[in-house]
Amino acid sequence: MQLRRYVLTITCPDRIGIVAAVTGFIAGHGGSVLEAAQHGDLDSGLFFLRIEVTADSLPFGPAAFREAFAPLAAGFAMEWQLADSAERKRVVLFVSREDHCLADLLHRWRSGDLECDMVGVISNHEDLRSFVEWHGIPFRWVPVGAEPAAAAEAFAEIDRIVDEARADVIVLARYMQIVPDWFCDRHHGRIINIHHSFLPSFAGARPYHQAFTRGVKLIGATCHYVTPALDEGPIIEQDTRRIDHADSPDELRRVGRDIERTVLARGLRWHLEDRVLLSGSKTVVFT
Repeated sequence: MQLRRYVLTITCPDRIGIVAAVTGFIAGHGGSVLEAAQHGDLDSGLFFLRIEVTADSLPFGPAAFREAFAPLAAGFAMEWQLADSAERKRVVLFVSREDHCLADLLHRWRSGDLECDMVGVISNHEDLRSFVEWHGIPFRWVPVGAEPAAAAEAFAEIDRIVDEARADVIVLARYMQIVPDWFCDRHHGRIINIHHSFLPSFAGARPYHQAFTRGVKLIGATCHYVTPALDEGPIIEQDTRRIDHADSPDELRRVGRDIERTVLARGLRWHLEDRVLLSGSKTVVFT
């Protein structure tokens, strides 16, 4: 059985005494620290901190922790949150027709590698319904029309389904639709995408064909948060693989799919474990 943990994540203006104050608060209540990581950004002047504490070492639950910690946080102008590992994050997957990322995530979820609740899959095609329902996960088909009014109606329905599922995280697992700006803003920091390219190179459609045309020697994939700027959201994780002149676009796609699976899984896991802190157009990732 997993040990219950509280994860405290903090972003604030950098100054002397932050770590001492936070660890002093935890120690003062008898808390036992399992893991701690910090980063001071000299360019932005911000300080980032992540601390895991064993839940049973503290005399109170998460609500009382938040109430007791709030005055200290205010004194340092902290943006902070406390996550409880007993409250598993609820994940909704968005897919289209390609199933390699979906299949990989569901396998990792069933095997316990991803600590979350898979509460639904939404797709603009019916192709993957039987596969999803075999896993015991609700499947919702919401076709997205080409006309602006039809697309707006579809995403209003999608947003309603996401709210109904009480989703904490939305994962675009090769969902081949552009998400509207209002949806990105409403779910800021909660939508994770896998782009089949090593961004910022070859953004948009058909990146493997773009890479083949340019004769690149490395291809990759990028896991990032979704923002209204297409394929320009804060990057969580990336990886690459070496290729050569003899590789066809189909071979690039085959190799690329392997990279997409692993990069998306790592990015999602780090998000679920509260290891990713947003910092403007970038992220701080405590791995």
